[in-house]
Parts: sequence; C-alpha cells; structure tokens
Amino acid sequence: MEIDITLNGAKRTFEAERSDSLLDVLRCNGYTGAKRGCDTGNCGFCTVVVDGEPERSCIKPVATIDGATVETIESLGTQDDLHPIQAAFVDNAALQCGFCIPGMIMQTRSLLADTPDPTEAEIRDGLSGNLCRCTGYEKIIDAVQDAAGRMNDEQTVATDGGDTVVAPNACSNDGCPRGERR
Repeated sequence: MEIDITLNGAKRTFEAERSDSLLDVLRCNGYTGAKRGCDTGNCGFCTVVVDGEPERSCIKPVATIDGATVETIESLGTQDDLHPIQAAFVDNAALQCGFCIPGMIMQTRSLLADTPDPTEAEIRDGLSGNLCRCTGYEKIIDAVQDAAGRMNDEQTVATDGGDTVVAPNACSNDGCPRGERR
C-alpha cells in the first residue's frame, strides 16, 4: 500500500505493508531518530508528533496516518544549529547513552507547545511516559526548564535540517521489521 504524509514539512509517499507501524516505515526510509525500544508504546523512545500530538510510533499503525502531518527529531535543528530544546539538553548534560533522547525531546517539544512555562510537576507529568535508564531524570527536568526559558526568549526556531537522502537498499536487516530490504 502507499502512504502519503507530510513528513518534516515535505510531502512524501512511502510503500508499506498494512501491518507496518509508523516506526517501521520511518526507520526503513532513513529516519532513524525515533528509536525502537519496547514495541509496546511504554518506553517513549519512538515518540514522534502526528498532527500536532505526540504519538508512540512503534504502536501507531501506518495505515492510520495516510494524509497526516508527521514530525520527527530530524525536523528540529542540525548538528551546527541545534533547536533550543536540543541545546538545553546538551548544555544541562541531560543525556548519557542518548537512546531515549529523541523521544524525550519530541515529547518536550509537545509539552512546551501546550505549556510554555511548565512547573516541575507539569514537566514530570508531561514526560512520565518517556523512560530513561541512565540519567535519573533530574538533569532532564533541568533541561526542560532551561528549554522553556529559551523557547520563551527566542522567536525563531531551527527547522528541518534538510532532506534525508536514502541510498538504495539503505535499510539494514536489523532496521526493517521483517528483515527485508526496501
């Protein structure tokens, strides 16, 4: 089946199986920021934004997103021009292994869009579905508070870091759900 979406601001069409998750399609097409963790929607590593709402892409059936607008971590800043949330996470040492960070940042982006100046309790509640096995969360809370200040102070935000260029057969066997190359 073909899925037409707006991905990180660009109209895209993807081939997918009806049984694929959004995470499967993203990762097999070179968008590897969202991570595969639990495959049950409990860890938040795969969090992306669909039509303005944070979603667990590992349990989001791709068949339900035709026509949707999807934003991934790749839609934020670049290595040379970090988004204010990304910069706050770096500056506050809110990452260790980094595996949870793309989902944590996308959840933070949604939290700050809804609550520009959250309390610590609102941050903890807003990120409660995103697990981190390394940091103990304190630096993450600090980073979100810092990011809120940065977002309130800045009028411009970095946009998509550019088009993802995927070489033919770029999907590795460990990235595709059925071990096939697309």
